Amino acid sequence: MTNLNTISPYIIAEIGQAHEGSLGILYSYIDALAETGVDAVKFQMHIAEAESSEHEPFRVQFSLEDKTRFDYWKRMGFTLEQWKGIKQHCESLGLDFICSPFSNLAVDWLEEMGVEQYKIGSGEVNNFLILEKIARTGKPVILSSGMSSYAELDTTVAFLKERNVDFSILQCTTAYPTQPEHYGLNVIPELKNRYGVAVGFSDHSAKMETCIAATALGASILEFHVVFDRQLFGPDAKASLTIQETKNLVIAVRNIASALSHPIDKNTNADFASLKQIFEKSLAVNKDLPKNHILSFEDLEAKKPKGFGIDARHFQEVIGKVLKKDLKQWVFLNEGDLM
Repeated sequence: MTNLNTISPYIIAEIGQAHEGSLGILYSYIDALAETGVDAVKFQMHIAEAESSEHEPFRVQFSLEDKTRFDYWKRMGFTLEQWKGIKQHCESLGLDFICSPFSNLAVDWLEEMGVEQYKIGSGEVNNFLILEKIARTGKPVILSSGMSSYAELDTTVAFLKERNVDFSILQCTTAYPTQPEHYGLNVIPELKNRYGVAVGFSDHSAKMETCIAATALGASILEFHVVFDRQLFGPDAKASLTIQETKNLVIAVRNIASALSHPIDKNTNADFASLKQIFEKSLAVNKDLPKNHILSFEDLEAKKPKGFGIDARHFQEVIGKVLKKDLKQWVFLNEGDLM
């Protein structure tokens, strides 16, 4: 698993169900994401018979070809051998493979595939059966907090700690797409302070700025859905970023992370000495003035560069002083010009 304490956030692009059950489309997503700079690609392993039943209702009624949600999960599934190929393809392109299991059987498959970490979806936070199964693998866990209260998270965190599970937590709002008033960006520092673990942000807003803001607030993991076009079919399309947006987001996040890792000391400005010489100004007179003239505020101008006259910041000290000699308009004013 990539070290979550590195400078830049660990960026996870989730394909989720955007592949529509097609291996060809899924591989196309992997290939496209390999060009964006993300660290990992995330999937959901659905084994219909193990995780669902014909009684499961649709989250949203979107499907035109699946009579039931159970039928949809069957269409979204792949064989174990196909999953092995998917993981190998990711790794051949330098991408970490991450997958959320939704059944204990899926955990068995992922163990056979040799995964290095697990992502727990919002709906599994209270599923202690699968949490126990994953805990016994000894692998790190990324826990999504989407539908859970602090009371529920406290119980799950205690469960994981009792089993010495290395875990991190993502602030997440289970709404597709999430509206700004529901981002819950304030929860990022709250989670960090409450649990003392790496904290990230799982986004469903379809907006780049959300993950940028999360980075500025200290998120060390970012996760978001991707889709080739938000007008495509599927339950998550409208809550996803496009490939180009993903590229732009990665650049923005890396820049923000770099900025945060290089704090500026406003007590030290030696690096700007040469620029200050150019941009700062010296006092000058704004009109012809005769010898013995008493300087007033109205006589003064500030002109570039610094160092050719009295610093402009000292203007109050020259008001009321008497000129030793005639001065032409726009000439710099120096101490030697004053009595």
